[in-house]
Amino acid sequence: MRLFFDAAPFRARSLRPAALLGALLVTATLAGCANDKDVLPPDEPAEKIYNEGLTLMRKGDLDGAAKRFEDIDKTHPYSEWARKALLMDTYVYYEAGKYDDAVAAGKRYLALHPGSQDAPYAQYLVASALYDGIPDISRDQRRTRQALDALDDVIRKYPNTEYAAGAKRKVEVARDQLAGKEMMIGRYYLEQRNYTGAINRFKVVITQYQTTRQTEEALMRLTEAYMAMGIVQEAQTAAAVLGYNYPDSPWYKDAYKLIQSRGLEPQENKASWISQSFKKMGLG
Repeated sequence: MRLFFDAAPFRARSLRPAALLGALLVTATLAGCANDKDVLPPDEPAEKIYNEGLTLMRKGDLDGAAKRFEDIDKTHPYSEWARKALLMDTYVYYEAGKYDDAVAAGKRYLALHPGSQDAPYAQYLVASALYDGIPDISRDQRRTRQALDALDDVIRKYPNTEYAAGAKRKVEVARDQLAGKEMMIGRYYLEQRNYTGAINRFKVVITQYQTTRQTEEALMRLTEAYMAMGIVQEAQTAAAVLGYNYPDSPWYKDAYKLIQSRGLEPQENKASWISQSFKKMGLG
């Protein structure tokens, strides 16, 4: 899912009189500030700089490529080459693993060129940079939520593109990550015998992340927590729903043994929030 780069010369549109006047004023201003070392006068054609950036990128010099693309933004800020260079900056930063820079460049591109034909790709790069920067499950998952939001934007705004298909695959991984975080905290509460706190965490998995691989364990842990609290009917329901939807799961075997150890059998209470949650998803 790579961008195909067109290095052919870009033919600029004719400037309208007002725009031409503005361009002349800019030129005059630059000439008057020639001694300002922060100003980079447009001595080189934008196309030449752009192609140099592409050459450096293909050689693997991503930092050098990013610098050349940035030069276009400084020396030819209102050109079509600047638009293309900003997109390339996003791509190069992403390839270099500089995800924060890729996100910043991509968001700037989308703010300046929301209707561009390359906007879907820019949005996908932003989402991918956030996704690839997802932290370890033991850390704060704010970035994972940001990645999920950005991926959802790709799917919602550009549903018929190849980027939407790629985003959907990444969404499932991101959702599993968030569910895994809830499970980690829930298990900790369970070990501390804070059963209410544990149940609340497992409930999030069941109600918000039910299609993830964490669901089976969440149902087993609900069985365990409810049994420890003496809320037998809910424990039986969790075990019954687990067995109905995942009959071959090792988590169901554990839940079944736990219920049987009390002389009981898994039995679903269809009025339970657990049963109702699965019915809403069409799984129960």
